[in-house]
Amino acid sequence: MKLAVIETGGKQFIIKPGDKIQAETIPGDIGAVVVFDKVLLLADGDSVQVGRPYVADAKVEGKILKNGRADKVLVMKYHNKTRYRRKKGHRQHFTEVEIVRV
Repeated sequence: MKLAVIETGGKQFIIKPGDKIQAETIPGDIGAVVVFDKVLLLADGDSVQVGRPYVADAKVEGKILKNGRADKVLVMKYHNKTRYRRKKGHRQHFTEVEIVRV
């Protein structure tokens, strides 16, 4: 079973072929092929390659499924005894990618 750890958008993902991940926004159209070249770890059965920091000549391919926005997260600020209250909402943009080849 092939397994990899990739880095994209400041986050790390453990993936295998067929997985779907929600990463930070990746430029590209729906159906476009995305190549992740920041591979931190690559495992295939008993052989494991660990990068320093990245594995040389390792690539992971994925296909963009959709671009969207996550659910709203509320941000509250409050200071007691001073009548200070602030409420703000935030929706993070994301790209859903299906891993095709590790």
